[in-house]
Amino acid sequence: MIKLNELSTTAPKSSNKNDIKKETKALKLAIMDQVTRLYANKKYSFLIVFQGMDASGKDGVTRRVFSEVSPTMLNAFSFKKPTEEEFAHDFLWRVHKRTPQKGHVHIFNRSHYEDILIQRVHNWIDMDTVKSRMKAINDFEQLLNHHNDTIVLKFYMHISPERQLEKLQERKEIQRKHYKHNDGDWEERKHWDKYREAYEYALNESEIPWHVVPADQRWYRDYFVAKTVLKSFAYLNLQYPDLETEHDG
Repeated sequence: MIKLNELSTTAPKSSNKNDIKKETKALKLAIMDQVTRLYANKKYSFLIVFQGMDASGKDGVTRRVFSEVSPTMLNAFSFKKPTEEEFAHDFLWRVHKRTPQKGHVHIFNRSHYEDILIQRVHNWIDMDTVKSRMKAINDFEQLLNHHNDTIVLKFYMHISPERQLEKLQERKEIQRKHYKHNDGDWEERKHWDKYREAYEYALNESEIPWHVVPADQRWYRDYFVAKTVLKSFAYLNLQYPDLETEHDG
């Protein structure tokens, strides 16, 4: 049973920042090699999900951990308020069409879990609907995993309220971060405890497990995600395919 208030949002005390940053650089290069092998084989795909409170680092970790990967092999999508067309379909319709084809990595910066998070927090759906959607989400992820060889990796960005406040304030005070500012983020912050409850439900009811990322320090956050991603690739033991040609010479 995951209880977020029992999990640290910071790096272990034994961590050395400089050593970790050096190791992260090597991990990013190794991820680039593994994604290239994935693309060359076209047998598997990866769906990587990032969820977390506003300013928890979802954009930053996406940009930094996968900075060495070719854009032809990777796509990132963000799911916010549904459009009128999306509202007219089931809640997974807009998500399913963004899942990765064989050989590709797709990143969801916010995802299908939004439909049991913000809607639950604001009482736009009742708990029976939350449970029904959770079952549909589990079935959806198992479909991808077992029937399409899609590896589903899910990360919850575990940030403290104190660190989130600092980052939201930076968006108002530092000009190059002004574009990130949204008054709505400050309003959502008022519902911190309700979001914690909703996230804990999603984390504990998911059949495919989540990785809870200590997200207060960017250098450790990036390392944690990069190491976890690379470990998942290692299980596949991907090799570059042999040369295929109709000519001997």
